Order: sequence, then structure tokens, then C-alpha cells
Amino acid sequence: MKHMNSEVKEERTSNKNRIDLFLVPIVLIAAFLNLFKIWTDEYANAYYTAAVKSMLQSFHNFFYASFDPGGYVTIDKPPVVFWIQTISAEIFGFHGWSVILPQALAGIGSVLLLYVLVKRTFGVWAGRLAALAMALTPIVPAVSRTNNIDSMLVFTLLVATWMLFRAVRTAKFGWVLAAFAMIGVAFNMKMLQAYMVLPAFYVFYVVATKITWKKKIAFLTTATALMLAVSVSWAVVVDSTSADKRPYMGSSQTNSVLELAFGYNGINRLTGNTSVTGSGHKQPAQTEQQTASSETKQTSNSSADSSQSSNQRKSSSSQKMQAPGGGNQNGMFNTGNPGPFRLFQKGLSDQISWLLPFVIFSIVGLFAGVKFKGPYTTKQKESLFWLAWLLPVAVFFSIAGFFHQYYLIMLAPPIAAFAGAGAVALWSMYKQHNGWKSWLLPGGILTTAALQVYIMSPYVSSIGVAPIAGVGALGVILALVLAVRKQRKNSLTNYLGAAAMVVLLAMPAYWAMTPIIYGGNSMLPSAGPDSSSGMGGPPSTATNSKQSGFNGMQPPGSSSGNSSSNNQMQPPSGSSNGGQMPGGSSNNSQMPNSSSSKSSSSKRKSGGMNAEVNQKLLNYLTKNNTGEKYLFATTDSTSAAPYIIKTGKPVMAMGGFSGSDPILTVSKLKAMIKKGEVKYFYLSGMGKGGQSDVITWIKDNSKEIPSSKWQSTSSSAQQGPSGNGTLYEITLK
Repeated sequence: MKHMNSEVKEERTSNKNRIDLFLVPIVLIAAFLNLFKIWTDEYANAYYTAAVKSMLQSFHNFFYASFDPGGYVTIDKPPVVFWIQTISAEIFGFHGWSVILPQALAGIGSVLLLYVLVKRTFGVWAGRLAALAMALTPIVPAVSRTNNIDSMLVFTLLVATWMLFRAVRTAKFGWVLAAFAMIGVAFNMKMLQAYMVLPAFYVFYVVATKITWKKKIAFLTTATALMLAVSVSWAVVVDSTSADKRPYMGSSQTNSVLELAFGYNGINRLTGNTSVTGSGHKQPAQTEQQTASSETKQTSNSSADSSQSSNQRKSSSSQKMQAPGGGNQNGMFNTGNPGPFRLFQKGLSDQISWLLPFVIFSIVGLFAGVKFKGPYTTKQKESLFWLAWLLPVAVFFSIAGFFHQYYLIMLAPPIAAFAGAGAVALWSMYKQHNGWKSWLLPGGILTTAALQVYIMSPYVSSIGVAPIAGVGALGVILALVLAVRKQRKNSLTNYLGAAAMVVLLAMPAYWAMTPIIYGGNSMLPSAGPDSSSGMGGPPSTATNSKQSGFNGMQPPGSSSGNSSSNNQMQPPSGSSNGGQMPGGSSNNSQMPNSSSSKSSSSKRKSGGMNAEVNQKLLNYLTKNNTGEKYLFATTDSTSAAPYIIKTGKPVMAMGGFSGSDPILTVSKLKAMIKKGEVKYFYLSGMGKGGQSDVITWIKDNSKEIPSSKWQSTSSSAQQGPSGNGTLYEITLK
């Protein structure tokens, strides 16, 4: 052990001031996967991009993360990531790529941090392989290429990990405080999801520090108190501010940040209990991807729902908008069914699980011979940290009632760390003929190749048989040859080991590139040959699946897009398509893998909300505005976001993101109209939960504007799930 420690110290000294040339291509790969072509995504996730547009206009909007320039309602997440995005937009100008850039850089930063964290203890090759595995984990670049929060969240938690490791090495309490404070910052990015790493932090600090139990308890208690204080700091300020002096807290039912944190963004994710009540009407609580749920389920062409009966497809709109993953939804958004093998089910496995069998073998090897009472080596202590990160998060995703595929990025750091550290450890055991441990390397290669064949098999129509057969055959051959050559020591064996790692990383690398090859989805990011659909599952068997990339749906602007218009939602964009998928293009820009991909538009108007405006409607509203604060009001953010992005003018999403927030009452609306704050209302049939009384009053007391005055000639009707969209005008004296 002393000899090994001296070697590690010598390696650190010799490499202290030297750039690792092997790391350079890994970083370049990460940069390519995270940055290339992000400039083609004009709107990104329009819900969050609209918030950045609003936050640029005033400090009030900036501090509260207001969705609209008028400060009516906030977005459904804390503000830290959006503060960073707003600063980026202020520096580089307001563009889709400028709000994506911080997350892309965070994805690259996570690769570098993992290299640093693993290299110090497990060696330079372990660090290199861990960094490469992180860069090539498909869901990592898929998320990092969007303005969703998760990439920045993982980077922040890795910064906290670096601080914790430094706290243990230096025995300085200040670094412990910094590490836990950083988790508090992460809480203000995505709330309780940041706390998933706490078991790892507590276990590692208790096991790794050489201080008395009394000091351990005192230090951890103090650090936890600081973490909680940082976590709730913004929430306390917001909740203690008078409701009439700040925006409504979006997606909460009581206008409270703390309720949002521990309900909608907290326990409800685990239980799947997303039902809420607003104004006495029980409606499904909407999520940040609720529009996608509605559109996906309502599309009659989607073969993904071909197993449903016609009665199910004709169910009421409230049933159709059941929150994904909750209750009896059977894994909406391809999140599979809860159970111990959920991470190996299609839709999840191809996002994160490519190396899981190898990781399991690595864990066995790294902990082989460890006694419960210790003593523990530094490698074993840090392995325990990554295990304490991996297991609770894996258990959560195995049983959770509601989450999205891109949340799985939380599993990427421990999987990558074990892949790197484990590869070096298993190779050492193999070369030293260390009894049964020497079989772990070929066993890990064989089982991992088998899982990868299973993961790819549903995509045979998209990727062909060759890569599936190639990975399977090469995995079996290399594992068998390594098993046979266990007693031989020569350069050929070294090449065989390297070849095995190349084989195991080949298809994850291809999957990681699919958002670039096929186009990504900014609202529901996922990787795979159908990444542009945002569904992350195997391709549709429908005849048009290869052309559309929508699991059977016609792409925006296609002539047959209105075949099921009454079951589809469309905001007032004037496009002729019915039921646009989240992140799909506008009527002027086809998806990249569409048969009409040679669109005249050079930008991909993604955003999950049909991120395009009806210019005729905009002209009408602008011309007839007589000083009203809001350009128009609508039920939810789906219709509002594109107009906010386009004009920078206030547009009121009366019920918040999904239309279910109980923000507005009839009396409040009357007062706003009398003050001259709003007079036009676009109602599409979406988002009546919690505001049905308001919508009924609007219809009973308004003048309907003829569609010929505001509707583009390219569209015969504005469609919503319960009827055609309509523009109303109300003036009260």
C-alpha cells in the first residue's frame, strides 16, 4: 500500500503542471456533443425562453423569474439557472443559443470535474475513462443542448462533491460548509432533486474523516443548517412578500414557493399523486411538460398509442391530460413501469443504462474483501461515496410515480465514475490472476454487450442489424478470448482489453450524437434515433415514422396534419398542422429528419409549444391595443410564450403554465379590465382546471372577434382539445 501511495504521489507531482494530452480529445468530444448546432434552436424550450425574455426587462422580473413581462406569474422552478441564462442573454444577445450556452458549458464542465475527482484517487486512466463515459452518456448531451435545468444542476452537485473531497483531504471545516452550501444553491435550481446526493455526502464524511464522532455530528449539523438556510433563502423572501407586489408562484396551488418545492417539485414526483384542486374542480396537476402529454395522447396517428382502445382515445380532455407517470399511466413518456428492473426497460435504458452491468461488476471488484468495520482505503471510501449516490437515485427512478427521461442525468456521474475506476480495477485484477476476481472483467464485458444488444433491438428498423450484431458478436468474442488468455501476459492482451472498452462505448457514442444527427427536442430532451420526437422510445411502426420523427405523427406543416383536429391542441400560430409535438418545428420549419427538411427556414423553431406566432393575429392585437398592459390573455403559457419571445410584450397566461393554477378570479379579472389592463382573450379549450368560472364569465360577457380579422388564411381553424380557438374582446365601464 505504501508503494502504491508513493506511485500516486509521484504521478501527481510529474503531471501537476502538465496538460493531459489524452484528456484533450475527450473534452473536444464533449464540446462537440454539447455545442454543435445549438445555434439552430431558435426558441429552445419556449416556456423558459419566454421567462428569460421577461427577466431581461426589469429587476423585478429577474428576481422572481417571471414568465411574462407583466409580472403576472412565475415559471415553475427556482430562479438560479434562469438568472445565469438571463446574464448570458444580456452578454451575447437574446437568442436560443445564448440561453442554451450555460447548460452546454456545464455539461463540458461536468466531464472535466469527473476527470479531476476520479483521477486523484484511482489514477489517470480511471479519470480519462470516467470523463469519456460521462461525455458519451446519451442523456448528458441531450439535456445539455437545451435550456432545461438538469445539466447545470449536475455540474453544481459535482462542484459540491469536489469541495467535500477537499474537505476530507485537508480536514478543514470551511470546505464542508462550502460543499453543503453549494447543495443549497442547487436546491434553488431544481428544489428537492438536489437533495438526492445527501446520503452520499453524509456517509462519505462520516466514513472518510478522522475526527471524533462528536465533531462529526457537530460539523454535519452545522453544515446541514447552512444548507437549509441557503435552500430556503429565496423562498422565504418570496413567500414573505405581499402577493400583490410580486408574481403568482407558477404551478403552486397556494401561491407559495415552499408548497411548490415540497409538493409539485417534491413529494409528488415520488408518489405520482399529481391531482390538485383549484376553485373546487379536481383537475390533474400540470407539469412543465404537460402540453406534450396532451398532444402525445391526443394524436390519432401515433402508433405508440395503438394499443389503446378507441374509447380511451375519445375520453374527456381532463382524462387525456392526466399527468405523465402518475397512477395508472403505465409510464407516460416511456418511463416504464415501476419495479426493480425499470432502468433496463426501453425508453430509459437507452438514455442511461448502457454500462450498468459493467458498473455492477466494477462495484463487486472495488468492494471485494472489504470488512464492515474497516479500515478502508481511500479508493474504498470514494467508491462508497459514488455507491451512495448511485443507489438512492436508482431506487427513486425505479419506484417514482412521475419523472421525465432527462432527469436520469442524475445517474450519469456515479455510473461514469464506476466505469472509469472499475475498468482500471478489473483490469488490474485480471492481469494479476487474482482468483475469482480475475473473471470479473470478461464477465462485465459479456453482460454489458448483451444488455446493449437488448437496448438496441427495438431500433432495428432505424439503425439496422449490423451494429446490433456487431456489438453482440464482438462483445462475446472479446470476453471469451480474454477468458481464455487469462494466464498470458503480452501486448495482444492489452489491445484486447482496449478493444473491449471501445466496443462498449461505441453505441453510447452514437446515441449521444443522435440529437445532432436527427434533431433534438428542447422541451423533452432525449437521445436516440427518434430524439426529435422527444419520446425517447423505439420508432413507430407507422408507415410515416421514418419521415416524421414523431412516432407516427405528421410533422408540422404537413398536409395531413389535420386528420384529427378535434383531438389536438394548437395555439394561435396560424399553422395548419394539428397537434404539434413538443419541441417540434413551426409551420415554417420542418423537423430535421422530415421529408420536407429542406425548409426555407435556417432555424429550428423548437420549444415544445409550436413556437411561432400568427402574424395576422399579432397585427390585429397591436393595432387595436388602446394602452392595455397585456397584449392579450390566454388560458396557459403554451399560447403566450411565442408572443412574449417575439414581441417582448406582456401576455397573460391566466392559469400559469398549464392553465390549472388558481391565480385569477372573476372579481380580479373585472378589476383588471376596468383598469384597462387587458381586453383581448384567446381561448383554445386548454387548461380550464382551476379557472373554469373565469372562462365561463369571459364567454358570457365578451364579444367574439370574427376569425377572418385575425386568423391566417393558411389555417381554417384554431384547434384545441375541446373545440376551436376563439378570440374575444371585453370592455367594461
